[in-house]
Amino acid sequence: MKKDRYVFPANFNYADDGISITFPDLPGCITCGTDDDEAFTMAKEALALHLFGMEEDKEIIPSPSSPKQLKAAENQALIFIEVWMPPFRQEMQNQAVKKTLTIPRWLDTVAKEHKVNYSYILQEAIKDHLGIQRDPHN
Repeated sequence: MKKDRYVFPANFNYADDGISITFPDLPGCITCGTDDDEAFTMAKEALALHLFGMEEDKEIIPSPSSPKQLKAAENQALIFIEVWMPPFRQEMQNQAVKKTLTIPRWLDTVAKEHKVNYSYILQEAIKDHLGIQRDPHN
């Protein structure tokens, strides 16, 4: 089940060349930043994107570790990162995706003469074909 709010612990690993961020409960969720502000921003973005991907793939999202279970090593800080998913999901669902289409050259020539917006017409035709009146994600 999708939750609207997630909070997961992140390890901020400090080095001379910046901060790398990992999430102990989410293998593969990794990012970095040059300073604390950028690292925090990148951690929130990485967490939201990773969780969104898990939701889309219908993977089970694990429960976050308790602060008592985790210990920061030297040059590390344990920081809890919170993400609010509804606006992130909406942004991802409305993100444009590029599709390639093939039409006869003569039709493309006539369409260009009439300044046809292929993206708009294709979207409207697909919605009409599927019986969709509006964007179901809004």
